[in-house]
Amino acid sequence: MTALSLRHLLDEYDRARAWTDQLTADLDDPAFFWRPSPTSSAIAWHLGHQAAVNHFLIRNLMSAEPSPDPELDAVFDSATPEIDRGDLPARGRLLAYRAAVGERTRAMTERIDQGAVGAPNQMPMIAAGVLVAAINHEYQHNAWVVEMRQLQGLAPGPVPGSGSITMIDGYWVVEP
Repeated sequence: MTALSLRHLLDEYDRARAWTDQLTADLDDPAFFWRPSPTSSAIAWHLGHQAAVNHFLIRNLMSAEPSPDPELDAVFDSATPEIDRGDLPARGRLLAYRAAVGERTRAMTERIDQGAVGAPNQMPMIAAGVLVAAINHEYQHNAWVVEMRQLQGLAPGPVPGSGSITMIDGYWVVEP
């Protein structure tokens, strides 16, 4: 497979995030925050976790930016034991966190793609790896969102539309 350009990866990143939006747009708050057991994660947690991991990747590999909402980082970090994560934030706050992370990811990747960074030849390789990881992580958790929808008796939702992804082990992925 030919390496995908940063532009193409950004488009795929947008598609993966849009699929998340499609999978959750029809959910009321009880469905959004429902957990099948005390040790299970709600759909809301998966959305926040997708954003937190994305933020950690950008912060640690591309752009030492502070968190858009530091209080949410531990809540959505899977390294934090479930019992220590605290309550999930209101839907609006969670979605604002996701949006801020998405905007920062896009802005940083565009700066890298334009060569407006300190290592203009090396950073595109880092950015491509980060985007592939963020896209595949988004799709990974969307598979679990679909499962949570089905546990609640809801339709699984749409299938992502993209010619750049393939199904591996039951998960949609974009190949690097």
